[in-house]
Amino acid sequence: MAVKSDRGKTPFLSANDRSRWATIRALVDYGTYELDRVIFPRAGKRDVDWYSIDLVRHRGRDGREHYFSSKPPLFPTLLAGEYWLIQRATGATLQRHTFPVARAIILITNAIPLAIYFGIMATLFDRLAHRNWGRMFVVFAAAWGTFLTTFGVTLNNHLPAAISVAVAVYAAYRALYRDEDRRVWYALAGLAGAFAVANELPALSFFCLLTLAFGIRSLSRTAKWYLPAAAAVAIAFFTTNYIAHDCWNPAYSHRRDGAEVARVPAVDDPATAGSAKSVLDSLRAAGLSFSSKTTVAPSAREQRWVVYDTENSRRWALVRDGQTLVLREWDNWYEYDGSYWLPTRLRGVDRGEPSRLVYAFHVLAGHHGVFSLTPIWILSLAGMLIWLRGSDPKLRVFSAAVLLLTVVCLAFYVARPLIDRNYGGVACGFRWVFWCTPLWLITLVPAADRMASSRWGRGIAVVCLAISVFSASYASLNPWSHPWLYNLWGYLGWLQP
Repeated sequence: MAVKSDRGKTPFLSANDRSRWATIRALVDYGTYELDRVIFPRAGKRDVDWYSIDLVRHRGRDGREHYFSSKPPLFPTLLAGEYWLIQRATGATLQRHTFPVARAIILITNAIPLAIYFGIMATLFDRLAHRNWGRMFVVFAAAWGTFLTTFGVTLNNHLPAAISVAVAVYAAYRALYRDEDRRVWYALAGLAGAFAVANELPALSFFCLLTLAFGIRSLSRTAKWYLPAAAAVAIAFFTTNYIAHDCWNPAYSHRRDGAEVARVPAVDDPATAGSAKSVLDSLRAAGLSFSSKTTVAPSAREQRWVVYDTENSRRWALVRDGQTLVLREWDNWYEYDGSYWLPTRLRGVDRGEPSRLVYAFHVLAGHHGVFSLTPIWILSLAGMLIWLRGSDPKLRVFSAAVLLLTVVCLAFYVARPLIDRNYGGVACGFRWVFWCTPLWLITLVPAADRMASSRWGRGIAVVCLAISVFSASYASLNPWSHPWLYNLWGYLGWLQP
């Protein structure tokens, strides 16, 4: 309730959450996913309190180019429902009453679900742990030692994803571990598991294993209750995306040139007046139609040009391929005038880490390290091994599944192309794995139990917890800031300029 932007005019803390807030406001105030009137209230002049770099631009249904959030629209659409109710009940708007309305939405969206999350996790810890010290340790770690609490002050996709995973795991615990063959647990698991995927694509691995487990337990109940609940989320995800962008693919998938349209003989520089006319004439001869106001201009990438029909707001990409020029459909929604995501404009971590080996080190144990910033996860790995060697077959399967998911998720991000090797941008930790938090907390239980019997064990556990709490608290007023280790490395001059 105390956070505010650097300018002090909104409780929005970064481009990431502003992108979602702009969508919420556009939907309720203007009835559209187009953000033009929100971020450019006066023609040509952006409103810096609402503008975001997390934007895409493409043609809308009216045949003109518009700005949209690059975030999947399902979650902001749900929050727009909250805003609509608040506006109808009180008359307050996000434009005129930004702080009270936004903070009310954050309270409803983040704080209340977090309280439910803590209750779910405490219930699981109480039933799985054998020692009171271990129970108290893991509950304290859940409340203060992870970045989920840090992200409770801002709109983000990581918190609902992690809470959804916790709900799905609790439903699985009731249905699969305690053998409660009630349809509500199947439906709840399917709904929560699918919603986790809607907010974090790598959680698809979790959803697949969850589906397999429920299918083995009862194929008929899975088909009747689990899958329909999951399908409802999938339908909502793709439907809102289609309504917003007039296509089924999420905005973040539109980062490359589209399908080939035509080929024409190459010229030295298609952007010069004479060459542009020659190229356009060749394309017209190939059966394409352009208005007289079509231009050819250099793009942000070498050996690539932009063909733009200003009269019809149509763009194409022209790419050199040996002795020919290839005209492709325009499908790079991140490339537009003023876009931050052009190769020449990226700064800091957003430029990407060239070395996958260096990236893997920093993701695991470096300045954005999963284990260096939150060393309680080292104990979680130990807990997985304890359960893997234990006598309970169901806990062995669960530990193996969590270990597999951890390896797959981390490998997925390390294997990403250069532009995606950016540690999640400016954030207090490697935020793309935060959805795994409830899984890692559960596997922390056996390690906490084991260490409770030893003074040295308790001491090591408390030191790991203290570092984890410090990391989570360091950015408590703005999680969209660098981790303390990254800032320390920068102060010591260890970071490359």
